[in-house]
Amino acid sequence: MRRKGQSTVGKLGTITRRTLLVGTAAIGAGVAFVAWRVNQPLENPFRGNPDSGDTALNPFVLIAEDGTVTIVVPRAEMGQGVTTTLAALVAEELDVGLSDIAVIHGPASSAYYNAALITSAMPVEPWDDGMMADGFRQFAGIVGKVMGMQLTGGSTSTRDAFDRMRIAGACARETLKATAAEVWNVDRSTLQTRNGSVIDPSGPRSVRYAELASAAALREPITDIEPRDPSEWTILGRSQHRVDVPAKVRGAPIFGVDMAFDEMLYGTVAMGPLPGVKAKKADRNAALAIPGVRAVVPLSSVYGEGFGVIADNTWTAFKAREALAIEWESEESYGETELNAAFDEAFDAGGGDVHRDDGDVDSIFSEAAEDDILAADYAVPLLAHATMEPMNATARLKDGKLDIWCGNQAPTLVRRFCAEGLGLDEEDCRVHTMMLGGGFGRRAEFDFALYAAQMAERTDGIPVKVTWCREEDTRHDLYRPPARARCRARLDGDGAIAALDMQLASPSILGSLMGRMGMSAFGQDATMSEGAGNQPYRLENFRVSTPEIDLPLNVGFWRSVGNSNNAFFMECFLDEIARSADRDPLELRLSLLDGFEPAKAVLRKVGEMANWQGGSVGPNRAQGLAFCFSFNTSVAQIVEVSRDDDERISIDKVWCAADCGLVLDPAIVRAQLSGGIVFGLSSAMMQEITLKDGAVEQGNFDTYPMMRYHQCPSIEVSLSRRQTFMGGVGEPGTPPAAPALANAVAALTGERVRTLPLNKAVTFA
Repeated sequence: MRRKGQSTVGKLGTITRRTLLVGTAAIGAGVAFVAWRVNQPLENPFRGNPDSGDTALNPFVLIAEDGTVTIVVPRAEMGQGVTTTLAALVAEELDVGLSDIAVIHGPASSAYYNAALITSAMPVEPWDDGMMADGFRQFAGIVGKVMGMQLTGGSTSTRDAFDRMRIAGACARETLKATAAEVWNVDRSTLQTRNGSVIDPSGPRSVRYAELASAAALREPITDIEPRDPSEWTILGRSQHRVDVPAKVRGAPIFGVDMAFDEMLYGTVAMGPLPGVKAKKADRNAALAIPGVRAVVPLSSVYGEGFGVIADNTWTAFKAREALAIEWESEESYGETELNAAFDEAFDAGGGDVHRDDGDVDSIFSEAAEDDILAADYAVPLLAHATMEPMNATARLKDGKLDIWCGNQAPTLVRRFCAEGLGLDEEDCRVHTMMLGGGFGRRAEFDFALYAAQMAERTDGIPVKVTWCREEDTRHDLYRPPARARCRARLDGDGAIAALDMQLASPSILGSLMGRMGMSAFGQDATMSEGAGNQPYRLENFRVSTPEIDLPLNVGFWRSVGNSNNAFFMECFLDEIARSADRDPLELRLSLLDGFEPAKAVLRKVGEMANWQGGSVGPNRAQGLAFCFSFNTSVAQIVEVSRDDDERISIDKVWCAADCGLVLDPAIVRAQLSGGIVFGLSSAMMQEITLKDGAVEQGNFDTYPMMRYHQCPSIEVSLSRRQTFMGGVGEPGTPPAAPALANAVAALTGERVRTLPLNKAVTFA
């Protein structure tokens, strides 16, 4: 357990563990190397690549001899639409239509580093445009380039790409124009571009990009160019036909699980129930006796111990996995009783990192009468990612070169750890990123790829596709941590909040992650308080602390991370405060958001959309409200529920108002917010992972269900554009969904449910 204590930097707030991590990485790299690295042009992974017949103008733009323009997208497509929006950033500048281009995932390369993800770790608020805040952001860009971390996550894909990919398109355009200008002996500024051609209007004459590409690639690129003003946009800012949809509708083999070669083998895994638990007994002979089974391979990693089965087809591998009949050595009896005891111990011990400490909370409570204090405890469970496409990867080790095909969110990490695991240089490992059948943070890990790589060592150069069964996937996830909250508020006579104190206990996601990376945990983990401590609510006396518990299994990033549980705690408690003080929950939140107009605007808007009347709608019908600022985006939601004669509750309608600043594709933004709402409602209604005798109990969708079609409400989304900074949209729809539903259920039934999932207390239709 790391040292507890408060660490602040003036008004910039808490130094997070992520801040220290990236800062230390930059310092540890050496000042001289950092200075050299920052001043180097981006590596172009396609230049000099014999496998590519295209001309690479830069890491984002390839042009083939037949005129095909290929745009390289550096982030993983997992349904969020990045292959459309990020491609549009380049297409807008390059004067090509989305229907006229090809789009591919970028290979593992430091050229595709995610600076926005590093920026999100900096101790600055997105609306802070001061000199020190700008300095932190510039530092984040430097660290991002030095680390070369290529990762899809944190709702940062569009924010990170917005400038870089537009500039890449503009530079490619101007370099092509410069090449044509030399041929025609005219000034570059007199030339135009349209539909994949450079045009000389004085000729008139034109030349296709394909005819210029080879010569353009040899010249010094034009870099002193600014991207176009939004007033000139013809693609961005409008809803586009998604470029990934046609292949999906046709059932094209675009996902990792679709990989196929003329000659290949298949496999699956059987891993220990908890990290470090080894097999006491396994019937290898029974597995090998099944026709078509080729090998049973021991597997070992920072994630756990177990076996891989290699066979002639996936079904045979699954049957052999069952035939192993493994008995595990674990004497661990960890279950829900031990988990609850760990939380009680953490709360009783007190302390924890203090992420927000405004005013003098202790003094205000010490002066309060018992009747002036409102207290409530909340709890949320472990959650699985439950991606529709289970974990899988295809690996081939041939002639000392490793190829990995998989859907993943972190190709440079996959390359690093797979190469390291097999004793190879990273240059001898190629990662081919496929489309993801769901990610939500789960595929930011590398266990599924590493196991496939280890199994490929036994297949004599033949590719092996390793597919996890659903039970293995569910029981060996990197779970959303369980969390508990102890909240108390002192209310003034007029119903105002005089002081608010929140203790938020959970395991540390970043501590778990850094342990898997072979690094020590230090500093604060901002994910333990985000969704509560970082909200733009203004309270004179407000404290958020985070007691930490240890857990015998791995935890990881889950859609919206700490916001998913802390928004539930914060927004439910605010609702209870409002009811206790006989105040409108919407009015209370507006009073606390003085000074941040975008947040107030989305609250007012969602109230108008739902015709909010304080939560009461009519007999057997009610509404609940919640707000959360996450990933630089303000989101307010109202959920309307009803109850039938059998006391079954239906979710009838969800209204959502959001402000992510500049909207590049309205249809994709609305779809992402809607998907996040369904994701959040499913978890709130019925999902939990439980432990018994040192193992996860749930295995498939019969025990870890999702919202069914008939349960899904109508969703209406309104987009505001008051924010001057860009926000993400893949995750912000999730945090308000659970508290809005819980608040609606409380308004409907008169009973407050403080523990998720809600179906432990109420029945849904």
